[in-house]
Amino acid sequence: MADIEKKLKELPDKPGVYIMKDKNDSVIYVGKAKVLKNRVRQYFQNSGGKSAKVTSMVSHIEDFEYIITDSEVEALILENNLIKKYSPKYNIMLTDDKTYPYIKLTTNEMFPRVIMTRQRGKDKAKYFGPFTNSAMVKENLDIINNVWQLRRCRKKFPGDIGKERPCLNYHIGRCMAPCTGKVSEEEYKKHTDAVEDFLSGRQDRILERLSEDMMKASGEMEYEKAAKLRDSINAIKRLGEKQIVEGMSDCDRDVLGLARAEGDAVVQVFFIRGGKLVGREHFMLSYPDGAERENTAETFIKQFYGGTPFIPKEIVTGTAIEDREVIEQWLSSVKGQKVSIVTPKKGEKHKLCELADKNAALILDKFGEDIKREHNRTLGALEEIKEALGADFDLNRIESYDISNTQGFESVGSMVVFERGKPKKSDYRKFKIKSVYGPNDYASMEEVITRRFMRYKKEKEEGGEKPKFSVLPDVLFIDGGKGHVHTVENALEKLGMSIPVCGMVKDDRHRTRGLIYKGRDILLSPNSEGFRLVTRIQDEVHRFAIEFHRRRRENREFRSVLEDIKGIGEVRRKRLIKHFGDIEGIKKASPEELAAVEGMDRPAAEAVYAFFNRKEEG
Repeated sequence: MADIEKKLKELPDKPGVYIMKDKNDSVIYVGKAKVLKNRVRQYFQNSGGKSAKVTSMVSHIEDFEYIITDSEVEALILENNLIKKYSPKYNIMLTDDKTYPYIKLTTNEMFPRVIMTRQRGKDKAKYFGPFTNSAMVKENLDIINNVWQLRRCRKKFPGDIGKERPCLNYHIGRCMAPCTGKVSEEEYKKHTDAVEDFLSGRQDRILERLSEDMMKASGEMEYEKAAKLRDSINAIKRLGEKQIVEGMSDCDRDVLGLARAEGDAVVQVFFIRGGKLVGREHFMLSYPDGAERENTAETFIKQFYGGTPFIPKEIVTGTAIEDREVIEQWLSSVKGQKVSIVTPKKGEKHKLCELADKNAALILDKFGEDIKREHNRTLGALEEIKEALGADFDLNRIESYDISNTQGFESVGSMVVFERGKPKKSDYRKFKIKSVYGPNDYASMEEVITRRFMRYKKEKEEGGEKPKFSVLPDVLFIDGGKGHVHTVENALEKLGMSIPVCGMVKDDRHRTRGLIYKGRDILLSPNSEGFRLVTRIQDEVHRFAIEFHRRRRENREFRSVLEDIKGIGEVRRKRLIKHFGDIEGIKKASPEELAAVEGMDRPAAEAVYAFFNRKEEG
């Protein structure tokens, strides 16, 4: 245990972030402070009035670290990033991992396109949204393609200008075909500016221009063009009528509503863009036991807007935000312009907050039973397992391991992670067995465990922006019996690490039977949520290992066969595999189908076709 008293005396009188850790060196809480010395000391003072969460957390703290920052804003950003990285047990967490569609205008390239995306890259493109369903995105894209005819191809300009004939979209009037070189950048930019106005909600300006163009076309007796413009005007008006919000200016704003219940909360968000409601969505948050509820809206704002591609100019919430000024500074720096957080007491914005609150309450009521069921099958199940084990450690993060091979061929290891009873697929890892030859599961498991925790030690020493193994588990679940458990315990001991290890054992019918812990069988009732969770973990780690092994085996087969064909190198092999899926698909393909694969030409396609057909005939 670290000398906490000594470390408390060394705390600086500066802003920063503090990181609380338990006996396994796992991060259990991350917080920020205007003055680190004052904030961190409060946790360890004997004065009363501490919440149940703080009391529980302090009892598990074995060490803490802190990082000094130049300002509160920097501390807030760092706190947010660390919470996302570690998912600490005692922080309120935004549990939804939904991603929402945005419309991206690729202003970072010559002759920009409009596309739907759910990810934001570090580029100079412009993003509009979020949209809560892809149907609304499609409706907007259809209008854009019909009215402004931006390109949809992935050609690289100016290099691809004049290389090929224009595509079908040009011939049906849905693309200006900048690939022909007949459209100047200035002319094309007029269209992209109009698209930006449309997506920004400045539809009055758009409708005025289109009406002028329609009247001009009609006056010049271009009736087909005028009719098309009329239809476009009507489509834009219909879309606008669906979205109108009475009394709202054309500012982009999100309105937050909140409903809370024991252990969970719902935040309802109304997305208003250009004074129009483009969608609404709800988000779930989970609380550690005994957590204060006053921080819910603030926690949501920090976690949600720390990861969304678009930040509105105004965030409206019925709950006062304690660190409002600091959060505003942070969001403004991210957006590049002023962002305000307002808590209205009357008027239209206040009514919208009340409406959002009511929607949140309805959702919480509607999904209340589902929330309880989910709690039972996750956190409740973990409590059952912990009680059955007689464990004095948490099971917040479980790492599970399995080995897969075919008579020792292409041996692989899999690692899956369950946090708070749910799979965390972003932390799954795969291992190609390097030092073991033949069917030796024990030695293979020892290699996997050793490599995993050696990587942990290396990342802790070297740091780095994207660590993959820096979070330690509370417990290891190994797919296997006493021999596997003993192997893993020995590997950990050699590394100087102490982590509880459980074996997941199966019965004669290859179904989950129970756990092995400290050399004894732990039998769970087949009807219990704990038993079902162990089964899910065992099935998941086995599935992950089998799928990886199958891909490795198939890729080896693909490579061994295709390497014999003249003119088919590594790049073409990979593209053929990706396109056709397996050897049988490649065998059945015609020369034309083979030539259609990216990177293949006619001679290469003929060589592949001839190779397999000669082989079949012979």
